[in-house]
Amino acid sequence: MRIHVSRTGGFAGLPRKAGIDTATQEDAAAWESLARSALAEGAGTPPAGVPDGFRYAITIDGRTVHCADPHLTDDQRTLISRVLREGA
Repeated sequence: MRIHVSRTGGFAGLPRKAGIDTATQEDAAAWESLARSALAEGAGTPPAGVPDGFRYAITIDGRTVHCADPHLTDDQRTLISRVLREGA
């Protein structure tokens, strides 16, 4: 499973992108479970968000959902943080 996260917005407006392929991860099953949950709770179009908040596009195997601060689910927040921290 390929997971990509794109972050836009924020005070400085600097975009950030990262991705991960679960096939290279020792805990692939945990990544994939988290990804499925994040997809299920995402929106098909970008939500309004809040001023200076971050907006995210999560793409998993070609399917993209959108979410925004402060309305992230726990699984979305965890997935986004892990991909941006550990991904390339």
